[in-house]
Order: sequence, then structure tokens, then C-alpha cells
Amino acid sequence: MKQIKIGVCGIACEKCPRMVQSKCPNGENGCMPKENKFCKIASCAFTKKIRFCFECGDFPCDITKTGPISYGYCQYISGKE
Repeated sequence: MKQIKIGVCGIACEKCPRMVQSKCPNGENGCMPKENKFCKIASCAFTKKIRFCFECGDFPCDITKTGPISYGYCQYISGKE
């Protein structure tokens, strides 16, 4: 059974538009918290020492708006509608 990878933004890597189009800067590894000039979300999570951006007290934030998940959905799952 194939294990599903979850990117730092919270989306399953296999469903991420960048991964589907073979444009993920991390290739098959998917997005992890680390300094990444192509992904503000990954860099932010690395700086804050968290695995997923939704673990942050500031979630959703302006950086969240740059990711593949709609900001409205981020507001919904955070309970900060």
C-alpha cells in the first residue's frame, strides 16, 4: 500500500497542482519545512519549527494565500471564518 505524503501546506502531495504538473521544487519528496526560495509556506514553517502550517497560531495568514489550498478553506478549517 502506497503511503500518502502530506505537504507542509496540508494538501496531499499527490493532489498538489505543482506535483501533478511535475513542477514541485522538491520532486517526489514533496514539500517539507525547510528554507525554500520557491515556497514561502515551507520556509515559514521551517522558521517557526512546525511540520504543517495549520499548526501555527497565525494560521491562516497572508503566506497561506500563496499556497495551493484556497484561503477560504483555510479559514474554514481553522474556525476563524
